[in-house]
Amino acid sequence: MAVRRVVTGHDGRGRAVFVSDEEVEPTAVPLSDTTHHELWRADTAPTFPDAGENGAKSTFFPAAGGYRFFILTLPPGDGHRSLAGVDIAAAVREMDEKLPGVRDWADARDPGMHRTDTVDMEIVLSGEITLELDDGVETVLRTGDVNIQNGTRHRWLNRGTEPAVLLCAMIGASRTP
Repeated sequence: MAVRRVVTGHDGRGRAVFVSDEEVEPTAVPLSDTTHHELWRADTAPTFPDAGENGAKSTFFPAAGGYRFFILTLPPGDGHRSLAGVDIAAAVREMDEKLPGVRDWADARDPGMHRTDTVDMEIVLSGEITLELDDGVETVLRTGDVNIQNGTRHRWLNRGTEPAVLLCAMIGASRTP
């Protein structure tokens, strides 16, 4: 999927300007069939006027006060590729480079399950996706449906025949012990 990102900002006089207009390439890793079009990020709340610069790529999931905005594409299946012939050590290094911190939030005992300290706001742009929570409770989200994920443990399953495409915004939150 081609994704065009147009960014505005401010010039030295505080006037609105177009800063960039470019296609965003998807991020993919050998250990997963999912792809991410990473659109915008910051680790702190924005202040204006600004130059319209994307935040540094620090971690995939934002810390409290930070945010991430991306398109997630999940092909049919469980999101895991066949690992036949894959150099696992190299694939893990690539995942850590392209999606830093993702493995830190994964539940190694239950593949695909994860819980992050974020509020996730997702809308299904196309396809359908099953959202599974603790104890196997599930719901199916279809095109146009919105999910608000409040720091809960979950996984995504695409049991359909077409890719599911979700537009996602994550805001970093704090979790009390």
